[in-house]
Amino acid sequence: MPRRRLIRLALIITIIAGLVAPGIVFRPDRAIRVATGFMAHNICSKTFVSGLDPQTVFAETADRRGIRRLRWVLRYHVDRRHGIVDTSVAGLYGSRAAFHDGFGCVLLHGPAQPYIPKSDIATLKVPKDPPLLPEIAGPAVVVPSDARLKAALDHAFEEPASPPFRRTKAVVVVKDGAVIAERYAAGVGVATPLLGFSMTKSVVNALIGILTQQGLLTPSFTAPVAEWRAATDPRREIEIEHLMRMTTGLALDETNSGFDATSQMLTLYDDMAAFAVKAPLIAEPGTRWAYSSATTQILARIISDTVGGPEQTLRLAWRELFNPLGMRDVTLEFDGSGTLQGSSYMLASARDWARFGLLYLNDGVVGGRKILHEDWVDLSAAATLDTDYGAGFWTNRSEHPNAKGRVAMGIPRDAFFASGDLGQRIVILPTQRMVIVRLGDSVDPTGDIRGLGRLVREVIEAVQ
Repeated sequence: MPRRRLIRLALIITIIAGLVAPGIVFRPDRAIRVATGFMAHNICSKTFVSGLDPQTVFAETADRRGIRRLRWVLRYHVDRRHGIVDTSVAGLYGSRAAFHDGFGCVLLHGPAQPYIPKSDIATLKVPKDPPLLPEIAGPAVVVPSDARLKAALDHAFEEPASPPFRRTKAVVVVKDGAVIAERYAAGVGVATPLLGFSMTKSVVNALIGILTQQGLLTPSFTAPVAEWRAATDPRREIEIEHLMRMTTGLALDETNSGFDATSQMLTLYDDMAAFAVKAPLIAEPGTRWAYSSATTQILARIISDTVGGPEQTLRLAWRELFNPLGMRDVTLEFDGSGTLQGSSYMLASARDWARFGLLYLNDGVVGGRKILHEDWVDLSAAATLDTDYGAGFWTNRSEHPNAKGRVAMGIPRDAFFASGDLGQRIVILPTQRMVIVRLGDSVDPTGDIRGLGRLVREVIEAVQ
C-alpha cells in the first residue's frame, strides 16, 4: 500500500477511535483541525502581511509544541495570486486562510464569506493632525554606538547549539523617548509588521481604556453581553474588569492542547465571541484566575457593540490610538463575523510596538493629551489575585514566584509587559524610562524568558 494511503488510514483509525470513546470526550479530528487552522492563519499573515518566506514560516510554525508531532504529515500551499493559504494533514482536515489587503488574514469555514470591514484603511492611516508622540527615530536602523549595548543585542540574536532556538526577529530599545539601539533579522526591517499574538490583548486593554476615558465604559460595569442578561443567569454578575483580568469564572481555560475551548474558538468558528459567551460558569466571578484568550475576545465584541461595529472599531483604533502615537505599520485582523481578533492577531512593526509601550510608560498621556483614563496604567499593571497577571499585561508588581524570578534575572520590580506566544514582548520599565521590544519565534515553553531577562539586564547595565 502506498505510504500516503497508509498515513490516511492511520489518521482515520485514530479519529474513529476518538469518536467512539466513552462519552466522546476527546475529538482528535477537531484538535487536528485546530493545528491546520493555526498553520494556515499564521502562514497567511506572515507571508502576505509581513512579507516573510512561507517555507521558513512553515518550518518555524510547525516546530511549535503540540504541532511538532504532526510536522511530518503537515502540508501547505500558498496561492499568491488569490491570497490563499491551504493546509492539511496528508490531505485531510484541511484549513484555508484568505488575505484581504489592509485587513490581514481570516480563516474560511465552509461556503460562507467572512465579513470584511468596508473602511478605507489608507484614508484612516492618514492622520488629520500630526502625531502627538514625537518621532522616536529616523528612517535608518539605529545601530548602537556603545559596545555593551551592541553586545546585549548580539546576545539576543545568538542561537544555542541545540534546540529550542531563539529565532529573534527584532529588538528595539527606547530610552527617554528615542530609539538608542535596534537590530533586525534577515528579511525584517523597521517597517515590517510582525505578529504580536497575545500582545494584542494589551491593545484591547488600551481601547477599553480609551472608551473609559470617553465615559462609554468602565471596568466596574456589568459586562454588556445579551446572552447573560436573564434574571436567573449567574453570568450576569460578570464585570468588564473580570474579563480584563481573566477572573470571569467561565469554563474557558486555555491549555493550547487543541482540545480546549480557546484553541477551538480561534480556529473553528467564524464568530468567536458568540462561541465564547456560551461557556458555563464554574466559579464565582472574581475568585478564580485562568488564562483565557476567549475572555479578551468577548471584550473585543463589547468594544464593537459600544462603538457601532467593525468600521467604527477601526476608526476608534486609528483615530484615538495609532495615529496619535505615530504608529504606521499596523494591521488589525478580524474574525469571520467582523469582530476584531482581539486576543491574538494584530501585526505591527517593532518600532510601532515600542510606540505603543511608550503610551503606558508615559502613564497614558501623549503630547499633553490623556488618551487613557486616569490611573489606567496602574490598574493594568496591578497583579490579579495571587498571580503575576494584571489586566492585559503581565507584571512584576507581584509576590508570585514567576515575578520574583524575573526580578532575580534583572527585570526590575516595577516593570510590566505585554506578552505574546513564541516570545513577543514589550517590556515597560518606568524607573529606567525605557521600553524594550523583542519579537521572534522561540518555541521554548517560556518564550525564552531567560533570554529576555538577560537582554533587559544587559541593556540597563549599558545605559547606566
